Amino acid sequence: MVAKKSPLASGTVGIIIAGLVACGGERVVEGECQNVFEGDICTWGTMAGGDVVEFGATVPVASVENAPMEGEMVFPPPFVAVVALPEEVAAATGFNHLGVNWELFGHPPELWLTPHFDFHFYTVAPESVQAIDCTDPRKPARLPNQYTLPDLEIPGIGVLLAACVPGMGMHAVLESELTETDPFGSSMLVGYYEEDLIFLEPMIAKAKLMQEQSFPMDIPAVPNLGPNVKWPTSFEAVYDAESRSYRFVFSGFSTD
Repeated sequence: MVAKKSPLASGTVGIIIAGLVACGGERVVEGECQNVFEGDICTWGTMAGGDVVEFGATVPVASVENAPMEGEMVFPPPFVAVVALPEEVAAATGFNHLGVNWELFGHPPELWLTPHFDFHFYTVAPESVQAIDCTDPRKPARLPNQYTLPDLEIPGIGVLLAACVPGMGMHAVLESELTETDPFGSSMLVGYYEEDLIFLEPMIAKAKLMQEQSFPMDIPAVPNLGPNVKWPTSFEAVYDAESRSYRFVFSGFSTD
């Protein structure tokens, strides 16, 4: 699936994020847009010279409320959008594209058995993600504090070692979430494959997004980032009532 620019959507994003541009030489750069369930998901960044101030994606509520609530379970879950981040953001941070999944049925563990979206922000190219077959069992030497790579049993499919999903990667999760049973609102996951860091994933329930309210999510500090990755320390989903959309904003970048 190839993301495409939408002139209308890009103009809309420019209006929505114009307020992010501050004095002092900051500028907004636009990535790509892709239509998802009757709404355009678009990527963007704010730059100061060659440094990234923040980057993220604009997600319209239309994409959330129009997500189909009937269908068959498909494994691995397909991407409903693969959207390139701006080239300037990729050069400055190592994050190069967003992959979006719609999980109609949810998946184990128990708290995630509710309809939700996966927003994978990848540090590797789409073709590298597509090539992940989960045959390599190696795990990174160190994980974020209080995170684990669990083996998850998926009914009718089997055990996913290190929560590895083909075409996606291994999913490190907060260990405390594995024993929770109430339906979740949001979770921040960290992805690996072949011992390397490959994504940061805000996973968010449809019900939470339909509340149409801003909310933050904690991002863990990650050891062994690699030489080309700048890691955000802050994430907020900022709701805009006028456009009826969220801005997913990553900021506060660091190396190791």
